[in-house]
Amino acid sequence: MKIVAFADPHASLTALKEVEKKAKDADLILCAGDISIFEQYLEQFLERINKMGKPVLLIHGNHETEELTETLCQGLKNLTFIHKKIHKINNCVFVGFGGGGFGQVDREFENYIKKVKIKPDEKLILMTHGPPYGTKLDIIGKGHYGCKSYTNGIKLLKPILYICGHFHETFETKDKLGHSILANPGPKGMVFEI
Repeated sequence: MKIVAFADPHASLTALKEVEKKAKDADLILCAGDISIFEQYLEQFLERINKMGKPVLLIHGNHETEELTETLCQGLKNLTFIHKKIHKINNCVFVGFGGGGFGQVDREFENYIKKVKIKPDEKLILMTHGPPYGTKLDIIGKGHYGCKSYTNGIKLLKPILYICGHFHETFETKDKLGHSILANPGPKGMVFEI
């Protein structure tokens, strides 16, 4: 499965055009939130993403509310809002958790991932808006400012791929935690093969 993942376009058509180019021969698109600038042009941007004609799994960022993003996605056939949901495609299990991005501890996320169960033959792909603590994805200056709950979730669930955004300073950065590939694909997107 060929996946194009992106995050934090903040209603930039320039960035979206780059994603569109990469998505031409993709099987699936993932969006890790901050689609808009405080919900300005959110509806128009989601409609444009929908027109790519590919299945899109997305979560909201800190620039969108869960409620509005979910409502707008319901009317668009290619978009599936996966915040606090599990979405299966063949043997791949996609788990999303949107919003936030500012705390080092997220009790709601911790409680949610306890409910996630996957079979031994399934591959897990985890997507949050904010980055995990103690990785290349959460460095600003000389410090780590990501979420420890997300790091613990990666260690617990062992996803084959983890996608996040939020920190513009780490756009297009990859890292590894155990066998998990971690990435902040940024607004122009990155391609992954699963």
